Amino acid sequence: MSTTDTDSAAEKAAGQASAKTAEQAADSGAGGAEERELGAAGSQLSTAPAEEINVPSLGPLGWARWFWRQLTSMRVALLLLFLLSLGAIPGSLIPQTSIDQLKVQDFKDKHPTVTPIYEKLQLFHVYSSVWFSAIYILLFISLIGCIVPRTWQFVGQLRGRPPAAPRRLTRLPAYTTWRSDAEPEKVLEAAQRIMKRRRFRSQLTGDAVAAEKGYLREVGNLLFHAALIVLLVSFAAGQLWKTEGSSLITEGGGFSNSLTQYDDIKTGQLFQSDDLAPFSFQLDRFHATYERSGPQMRTPRTFRADVTYWDGVDGAARKKSIKVNEPLEIQNYKVFLLNHGYSPVVTIRDGQGDVVHKGPVVGLPIDGANLTESMVIKLGDYRDKNGKRDQVAYQGQFLPTWVRSKGMFSQFPALDNPALVLTAYHGSLGIDGGTPQSVYQLDKSRMKQYLEPDGKTKFARALSPGDTMKLPNGEGTLTFDGVKSWASFQISHKPGDETALLGAVAALVGLVGSLFIQRRRVWVRAVRGDDGATVVEMAGLGRSEYAKLPEELAELAVRLQTDAPPADPEKPGDTAEPVDPADPAEGARA
Repeated sequence: MSTTDTDSAAEKAAGQASAKTAEQAADSGAGGAEERELGAAGSQLSTAPAEEINVPSLGPLGWARWFWRQLTSMRVALLLLFLLSLGAIPGSLIPQTSIDQLKVQDFKDKHPTVTPIYEKLQLFHVYSSVWFSAIYILLFISLIGCIVPRTWQFVGQLRGRPPAAPRRLTRLPAYTTWRSDAEPEKVLEAAQRIMKRRRFRSQLTGDAVAAEKGYLREVGNLLFHAALIVLLVSFAAGQLWKTEGSSLITEGGGFSNSLTQYDDIKTGQLFQSDDLAPFSFQLDRFHATYERSGPQMRTPRTFRADVTYWDGVDGAARKKSIKVNEPLEIQNYKVFLLNHGYSPVVTIRDGQGDVVHKGPVVGLPIDGANLTESMVIKLGDYRDKNGKRDQVAYQGQFLPTWVRSKGMFSQFPALDNPALVLTAYHGSLGIDGGTPQSVYQLDKSRMKQYLEPDGKTKFARALSPGDTMKLPNGEGTLTFDGVKSWASFQISHKPGDETALLGAVAALVGLVGSLFIQRRRVWVRAVRGDDGATVVEMAGLGRSEYAKLPEELAELAVRLQTDAPPADPEKPGDTAEPVDPADPAEGARA
């Protein structure tokens, strides 16, 4: 074979290989041909950061970058928000130590099997648990990591201008065209004027007008996520600086906002006693009426506390009625009405005839429906008839409506037949050692009960208002003077409540904006055709599926045809095809 033949064969093989390579390249690039046709027109419709699928390099720095990108992605933020919602469910179903320790203890007593598990999982104090705090902090970091770069990117888009029109508008989802006798410059001027009237941002670039609208969609999206951060910060502030306590007040008694005035109080980790706002109030009268028949018998019909309150140290006295779910609001504090009961008013004299106690006595409710109360009165400084020092205690029950034949429980919560049933003890109350005791309980281990003159029957009396019971051997007397009502109030202060409300409203507004506002772009091109007529093309592109885009484009086209009316179809040359006619597979015509 000659050298010439050899060279020809090699050239032929090389040509076949080149053709095969070009064919493969054409096949692989077919999928991205449409994107290259749109160019900048299809870019930057979203401020979401472009996801990179590059695997981070091995090593601490690479894994740290990968973890940060995952944490600050919107998917992880939504997942953490979902986990936070799930984590709050046990806090609603299981009694919480921070709210009611008695209910928690009662739950532990009734469920000894699951209690150790719940304690290990910190389910009795969910909102301060390690795992809930971890979700909370990660969500906070994730939201900030999502919002900051998107905000800067969005600001950059606001400072920029709409991108120029793509070369082939027929490839866009919504498209229309017509011929007109108007000059191309006049058409573009009219198009830009119409776009501005419709609140599009527009600019003239070459032979086309580029317009864009719907920036509020991204504003709503950013507002929604920023509002979530506000909510998280508000809830955290409310827990760190909160003040929540209760106080039981008898008619005629008052409350001043200081630590010593609270029966119990719970505060946040950053609370200081100087943070308590100066205010006070007094319970003037409590009103309660009850349903007396039917299936709702004993249900309260009137439940109201009339108070006088003072805002500040030198504030003027003001009147207010506190009802259920209608609290007294003063200096960002809320005073809620919780419970109601009765305080028998008694006068106690010792064996010398001296008054050792005079006033109302608060009992411990033992019957929530009918307000039967357990009563304990302790007298640590008492003298018998011989002047010898002693300690005396009275114990018994108060019944608002006593029916002797029905036992030692009230039959109705109103004061229909009030009775005070008491017995008495003397000896050592156990208070001299300094050990704190409950005012509602009596330690009788070192005390003796008074007996009747026969020396065998235990001493006890049932008193109506105005009655007096005399202790055996002239040891003293107790007079039942009357009954006053008491009310229990919850005084609550959470500094983040108002901010949380604003954040919730802002989140709702942002969510509505991000759901119902659509970001879209419209281009209008006007060029002189070969026949001398002006070819007008209009096309639109939305960020997402926007069903009304063809309708909006058609409406804009109708408005533009007022300044660029379609040419007479009978005029010679007007039947020519539009420039770059659209293939049905490339885009729908409006």
